[in-house]
Amino acid sequence: MVTFAVSPEKQRLLSEQMKTLDVTENEIRESFIRSSGKGGQHVNKSSTCVQLVHLPTGIEVKCMKDRSQSINRFLARRELLEKIAAARGLPTKAGLEADRIRKQKSRAKRRSSSRKEEAP
Repeated sequence: MVTFAVSPEKQRLLSEQMKTLDVTENEIRESFIRSSGKGGQHVNKSSTCVQLVHLPTGIEVKCMKDRSQSINRFLARRELLEKIAAARGLPTKAGLEADRIRKQKSRAKRRSSSRKEEAP
């Protein structure tokens, strides 16, 4: 497993998620390109943006959230695993959060419509 500039706990969780989804490092093509946005001269001179492609599925991810290439490599892998899980129909963190917000909005809508009916 490749090591990143994150805590050992986060690396362990990433490797467990890769094992759960049956994804290996050999199935991932990694390339580095120049980032854009905040970061000044450092971002303009170094290739900190990470592009990952999962070869069996063709799912592609680009990550340029941080100025550090190592952290972007970690974040890109996490995002790639999230997309692979979603493509396989498995529950994802983003999907669960969207469901929670959807339920919250429908509850608020029901409450507001019942209040309108009660008003004289």
